[in-house]
Amino acid sequence: METTLNNLDAVELEQRIQRFHAVRDAILTQVRKVIVGQDEVLDQILTALFVGGHCLLTGMPGTAKTLTVRAIAEALGLSFKRIQFTPDLMPSDITGTDIIEENPATGHRTWTFVPGPIFGNIVLADEINRTPPKTQAALLEAMQERSCTVRGHIYPLPSPFFVLATQNPIELEGTYPLPEAQLDRFLFNTVLDYLSADDEVRVIDMTTATLNPTIDAVTSAEELLDLQQLVRMVPIAESLARWAVNMIRATRFKSDNAPDFVKKYVNYGGSVRAAQFLVLAAKARALAHKRYHV
Repeated sequence: METTLNNLDAVELEQRIQRFHAVRDAILTQVRKVIVGQDEVLDQILTALFVGGHCLLTGMPGTAKTLTVRAIAEALGLSFKRIQFTPDLMPSDITGTDIIEENPATGHRTWTFVPGPIFGNIVLADEINRTPPKTQAALLEAMQERSCTVRGHIYPLPSPFFVLATQNPIELEGTYPLPEAQLDRFLFNTVLDYLSADDEVRVIDMTTATLNPTIDAVTSAEELLDLQQLVRMVPIAESLARWAVNMIRATRFKSDNAPDFVKKYVNYGGSVRAAQFLVLAAKARALAHKRYHV
């Protein structure tokens, strides 16, 4: 039988939901020590984290994309790795590689795997659209399978595992648009806009003074995995699940319920993964707003 919130003991249910809200609020409190505004951005990133999804952050230079990711990693108490994508970056620079090592005692040489920066809980793929498709493809297996293959060997990635990628929308020279297969693996394309004038003044005050706020870890990998399972227990009515499927199907030009403008202008609609992400995000949002069902 599928386990949902309705199957849990009332006391246990209340305790776990209270812990979910306590952790979420604590993360936001820590992150806001260094991040001003961007409430919707933080909400989307946390939604992705609580359902095990990945985020693509699109914003102008200076909108604190990298700082936001680093702050969230510190607040979660997770390992953080950064990959600076460049035109000459190779797939092995991401996944890692095998090297030959000699045993000093025996003199025998053996292959030893040296993990790449993909082996972290939170991986920042900075300026992901600056590297060729061959290297971008190295992320595909990691994002979907939570593993990477090097010389025929499959290596599992740490759990939880999140890819938070950034791209700059204004510098198109020397960039490589992300392929559809990779875009399909992101739960959200989160757009970071410029702050309000008042918020920019707050940023100036914070960054030009002697203050150096410290972000404390407020949870752990184990607890985050437990909260992800709690989100998946949120029940959803079959009618709403069917509505989500029908909405995604309407984006495909061959679908019977596709509107005329989709048939005219859209080449590729949403995949099944889009409906899955829609339902998972709805569950996380429902729980965040203290609703026990979608």
